[in-house]
Order: sequence, then C-alpha cells, then structure tokens
Amino acid sequence: MRDVTIIGSGPAGLTAALYSARANLTPLVIEGLEAGGQLMLTTAVENFPGFADGIMGPDLMAAMRTQAQRFGAEIVRGHVSAVDLSVRPFTITMGDETIETQTLIIATGASAKLLGLPSERALMGHGVSTCATCDGFFFRGKPIAVIGGGDSALEEATFLTRFASSVTLVHRRDTLRASKIMQDKAMANPKITFEWNTDVMDVLDVDAGAVSGLVIRNNVTGVQKTLPVEGVFVAIGHTPNTSLFRGHLDMDGTGYLKTHDGSRTSIEGVFACGDVQDHVYRQAITAAGSGCMASLDAERYLASHE
Repeated sequence: MRDVTIIGSGPAGLTAALYSARANLTPLVIEGLEAGGQLMLTTAVENFPGFADGIMGPDLMAAMRTQAQRFGAEIVRGHVSAVDLSVRPFTITMGDETIETQTLIIATGASAKLLGLPSERALMGHGVSTCATCDGFFFRGKPIAVIGGGDSALEEATFLTRFASSVTLVHRRDTLRASKIMQDKAMANPKITFEWNTDVMDVLDVDAGAVSGLVIRNNVTGVQKTLPVEGVFVAIGHTPNTSLFRGHLDMDGTGYLKTHDGSRTSIEGVFACGDVQDHVYRQAITAAGSGCMASLDAERYLASHE
C-alpha cells in the first residue's frame, strides 16, 4: 500500500516526488516509457531559474531525480498498462505487478507531434525543436522554418521573428487553420514568408550534426527544392498522454485532463500536474510548479482522510 504514487518522471512528476518525499510520504514514482519527459530531447536549457549559464536538459532531469531520491522517493522503471480509480485504494497495473495507492498524481505529460522523419529525430536538440519559447534565443540572426498551419505554428513563427533573420512557415495546405487574427498578424510581419502546399521530405544535415536546410516538395506541382535554414521548429500540435485515463477522468475536447481547485481531477484523491493538464504554457518551470501543487494537494487530502 502506497500513500502517494506518481506516474511520470518529467519536471512535474519529480517535483511532486520531491515535495511528497520531504513530507515523509515515501512516494513511488513510475518513470514510464519517456523517462525524464521532453527535456531529455533538449540540449541547453537557459530559462530554468537558478542556472545562470544554462544546463543540459538531461542533466537537469538527472539532478531533479537525484534530489527526489535523496529525500526518500522510490523511482522505478516501468510502464503502467491499466488503472482502476473506481474505489480507494486505487489500483495500478504495471506489467505483472499490482500497486495499491491512497492517492495518485498523474504527470504523464504530452508528446509533441512530429513529422516522422529519421533526420528530424536525429537532429532534435541540434537545430530541430518543438518549443520556440525554449529555444528561440539560440537562433538569433539565423534563418529558420516553422512547420504547421494552426494557431500554435503562427504564434511560434511570430515569436521567433524576435530572434531569427527570417522565418519561413511551411504548410501542407493552401489555407491556414489558425484563427483570423493570428493569420493577419503573421501575414503582416515582413520577416515571415510562406511555403504553401508543401511537404517536408528531409532535414539536412545529419552527418554535420546541425541543421543546414530542409528538403521540401510542393504537393501540387511535385517540384522539390532545398530551403536553406539553420533551425526547424515543428509546430503541428501535442498529444496529451492520457489514453490510460480515458473513461476514468474528465478531459477536455483535445484529451487534456481537467483540473480544478489546484490540481484536483474529477475523482477525489487523484491529482494531475504538468503538460498532461496544461496546453497553454508547457514550460519546465510551470510543470515543476504544478508538481509542487499536486504534492501539497495530495498531502492535505491524506491528512483529511486519515
């Protein structure tokens, strides 16, 4: 029997683990398939407070992991295949093992949708990014491309004009899905140009270990060319990792968990933090803050139900 079980090991999950461990709740953290979360795909992190010279994403997660363990958090590798939240204690199935827990903190995050190109994965963190707010600064004075056509793509393209010498928005259709106000703002920006009806075929140059261009193809004419850019931001959306909780917890129309009064979900004793319930900010620092909230909420819930 566990007092607190945390599913997920990104900034939200490990912060929740730290606070729960310091409250002598001996939390169990189940790392999941993407141990460490999206920061494991990031190189330099320069916007996490306390690191004046920046820190590598994997190094930050390793430090957070060690800190949580120092105070008594138990971290295990594993993938949760099923949950039963109908009665307390809640039941979590991980492989052949069944875990019972009085409270559950969900920190499973969200996964950025990718194009599916091997070169895209190979150059992730080396010129390919899924977060303009995180990485835009590194492309000061450089030409970059943004892939997508929704609000998030246009928002990122507009934001990146603060740093980049030029921004090319690559979209597979001839019309944008973004709201009219976002379209008008982007089209009025002299730094933004558009490649319509265009598919990305490859990201150059894996051998050099840095982005030097995009191979793009017009899906109407079939004409293929190389677009010289030094950065690529993939902005085709995120998928919250909530399939495990479908039918158990309330979600919004896009699958993000709904929370209220802090980190509380639609079931008492179940809390959610980080990108699994946040489709607006999606930053390491906001995820960590919500992990703190979830831990404090779980601690207070346990105290009131002893």
